[in-house]
Parts: sequence; structure tokens; C-alpha cells
Amino acid sequence: MIFAVPLAWLQLTYEKSRLLVAIAGITFAVILIFMQIGFADALFLSAVRLHNNLRGDIVLISPQSTNLVGMRNFSQRRLYQALGIEGVETVNPIYIGLGAWKINESDSGATRNILVLGADPSVEVFKLPGVDVASDPVKKTALDLTPVQAADVVLFDADSRPEFGPIIKEYREAAQTGGTVTREVANRKITIGGFFELGSSFASDGTILTSDLNFLRMFDNRRAGLINVGVIMLKPGTNREEVISKLVALLPGDRVSVVDPDLKIEPQKFKTELTIADIKKGDIITDDVRVLTMDQFIAFERGYWQKSTSIGFIFSLGAIMGFIVGVVIVYQILYTDVSDHIAEYATLKAMGYSNFYLSKVVLQEAFVLAILGFIPGFVACIGLYAMTKNATRLPLDMTPERGIQVLLLTIAMCVISGAISLRKVQSADPAEIFG
Repeated sequence: MIFAVPLAWLQLTYEKSRLLVAIAGITFAVILIFMQIGFADALFLSAVRLHNNLRGDIVLISPQSTNLVGMRNFSQRRLYQALGIEGVETVNPIYIGLGAWKINESDSGATRNILVLGADPSVEVFKLPGVDVASDPVKKTALDLTPVQAADVVLFDADSRPEFGPIIKEYREAAQTGGTVTREVANRKITIGGFFELGSSFASDGTILTSDLNFLRMFDNRRAGLINVGVIMLKPGTNREEVISKLVALLPGDRVSVVDPDLKIEPQKFKTELTIADIKKGDIITDDVRVLTMDQFIAFERGYWQKSTSIGFIFSLGAIMGFIVGVVIVYQILYTDVSDHIAEYATLKAMGYSNFYLSKVVLQEAFVLAILGFIPGFVACIGLYAMTKNATRLPLDMTPERGIQVLLLTIAMCVISGAISLRKVQSADPAEIFG
């Protein structure tokens, strides 16, 4: 059995300094794999935080949009055309923009881009939790958009990066004196009216939420009615694909394109040729609107970061390099160990032990090294994840799934190294050793 490892354990512990070096090398590889996979997951999770916090079933965006901070405008009329379709409950337009936040604490008047969301405050389109920062400790509450109905009032993301200033501290102090906290965004003075919880991402370090009217005041170069995202809520029990089919039929143009799950755009076809199977397969691009389900909207954002930027590739390459480094380290350790004990292996062969038995001993050593190297790497990464999360506000948490994934990779890494080292064991010849 693989867990019966007395001989393998004795071989590994014969030279304790070599064992410690081996464990340190594997631990380094484990940490590298953990961090790279964690960063990649944090990238994708943070990118779709807002998407996951939208109330809706169908989403409309411009065909020229690339990602959340690269959303192009399209006419709000396209969204309101859906209101006439049976089964549609509400439609909600959302404005998205990046505004220059003036940092009061900077003597040079430095600014930092912040994501600005504008929506009708009378409609619950966001599932974001509100945050009561006046309580100690801070507690989550239901999101209250009432404050943003006032002119130039916004809600601030309590999980934004600290570079935007000590907003929460100032808000608490102002609440005690009856004052307000103000900042300048996009060259317009705004007032902090409350807080919600979203978090930063690789695309934006912070977010503010306000009404559609306040958004247009802030971005005076934007026209009312030219929105970035349209969210359609369906009545319970409504067939989503049938609503999309009816909506596409109402939109201008005679031809449409289907975007498959790999985000490849298929050749155009006439609207009359569009089937429910096509709609289930992917999102639909018309002349001036892209129609997606909420799941497809999330996949659209993830696909951008995974396939259209170098960041996803870099993190994946880092994890692969960590795996390769681990294979090399373990191979060197096992090969040296086998070489130093080649006479003992030859003796065992002379006593009648088979190559299979000796190979099993080496693989047992590899398995033990994998476990001994994984444990300190796992513990170290729990602390590194917490430190990185606190510094970046990214969703970097140790999950059981990721722990199991890296454990299996570590075992595979060590077993591969052991398998490569088997050639040395199998070449041990008692005649040469004792001849």
C-alpha cells in the first residue's frame, strides 16, 4: 500500500538536512502555484462582482463594448422596446463611467480614477449590501438609495482602496457634528451620503453609486438616454429565450450574429432563421445592441480578462512555472538519494526484490515529500492571502476547492519526478556492484 512507507521514510530521514532542503524547495513551488492560481481567481471574481450583484435576467449592451470599464453607449429606446413584450416586469438603465477623484490628502492635487454607476434610485436593480459605518464594528444593512435622490449625493464603496482617503473616518466624525464629507469627482463637488460594499478589481480601485440624474450632472458631456447597460427583469415563470427571440425581432436590422461560448462570432443570419437553440447557445448581436442572459454577461466579462488581456496568461504561466520548478527540485532530490543508495538497491535486487518493489519505494518517497512540502506551503499561503487581500481589497481567500486542487498538483508534481527517477533504480545491477 502507498501509505505503508517505513523504508521510504527511513531513506528520506537518513540525511535530515537534505530532507529539509527538499521540503523547502517543494514548499516554495507550492506557494508559487497557490499565489498564481489565487491571483487569477481574484482577477476573474473581482471582474464580475458588479455583474453578480445585478437584479435581472436579460442584459443589453453595445456591440462595441469590451468590458465593464469599456462599455459604449447605446440608445435607451432599445431597452424600453422590451417593455411591450409579455413577461417583462421591469427595465432598468445603468450609466457607467470613470471619473477623476481628487485626493484631498495630496498636496499636488493628484487624482485617481473611480468607477461611477448611475441608476434610477427608485428601482432595486442592485443586490449590493449597504454598510453602516457608524456602528462599531461595521455592519451590513439593506442598500438604501434614498440619499442619492438629492443633488450631487453619492454612495461610496466601503471596500474601495485606501488611496481615496479616510472617507469612513471622516464620515463618522462628520456624523457626530452634523457635518458632511465632500470630494471632487470629474470636476464636480459631491457629497458622501452613505456606503455600500462591492470591492476593488483589476479594472477599478473603487466605486461610487448615484442616481442617473447625478451621473449626468457629473459627466456633462454625456447625453441623457445614451446608456451603457440595460437590465431586464422578467416575471416569474417567463421563458427567457422566448422573450429574447421576441425582443430581437423588434430591434432594427434584418440580420443577427450569434456569439458562441468561446466568444467567437458566427456568420450573420437572417432574424427569421434565428432559433431558440441559437439563443441558448450564445448571446445575440443585432445592428446596435448585444443581447445576453445574465450568465452570458458574466462570461462576457470573464472572457475579456481571460482571452483579450495578457494578465490571465501571465498568471497561468506563473502556475505552470511553479509546477515545473517543483518537478525539477524533487527530481534532483530523488535522483541524488537513489544514486547515494544505489548499492542498497542492488542488494535488495540480489535478495530477490523486484523492480516493481523498488519503484514503489521511490514513488512512496515522492508522495511523502509532496505531503511534507504541501503542509507548510498551505499554511504560509493562508497568511499571504490575508495580507494580500488586506492590501489590495481583492477577493483572495483560501477555499477548500483550491486547497485540494493544489494538493493534487503537488502530488502529481512529485510523482512525475519520482517516475523520472525510476530509471536509475531499475538500472541498478547487483553484478556490477558486487562483481
